[in-house]
Amino acid sequence: MSDTHFLIRLAEDDDDFILALVPRFVDFSLPAWRKRHECIEGIRKDLSRHLDDQPSNSYVFVAENDDGERVGFIHLQKTQDFFTGRHNCHISDLAVAPRYEGQGVGKALIEHAEAWAREHQCQLVTLAVFPGNERARALYEAAGYNLDLLRMAKPVH
Repeated sequence: MSDTHFLIRLAEDDDDFILALVPRFVDFSLPAWRKRHECIEGIRKDLSRHLDDQPSNSYVFVAENDDGERVGFIHLQKTQDFFTGRHNCHISDLAVAPRYEGQGVGKALIEHAEAWAREHQCQLVTLAVFPGNERARALYEAAGYNLDLLRMAKPVH
């Protein structure tokens, strides 16, 4: 990890950069019933909708390095906790450009999400990650994230 500083700002006119990182979300072993191209298309559609419509509970931030290069992004959503009814901050998407991996971008984006959550009186920061995404799971675990609910699935043909 380097001590590089990152500017994290609301996304604007960054759609191409953000959408180009979508394949990073399936760059690992997926569950057998998931098709890579379907996952990519679903994520791309969802992100495009959030970027175009800018729903009131959705916030997309872009990280830039000291040279002004875009190095990653995070998509946060303010949600309501099922059990308590309090607000949570959900990390819907987080991606780092491949050439900037291992430079602290992911850590900086998570820290930004946590600061944003505190500022918006959220109880928890939540996220979902595929079991096979070891790179992301290691990042989240190093930042102190633990299992809360475990989602299970079974295809029914």
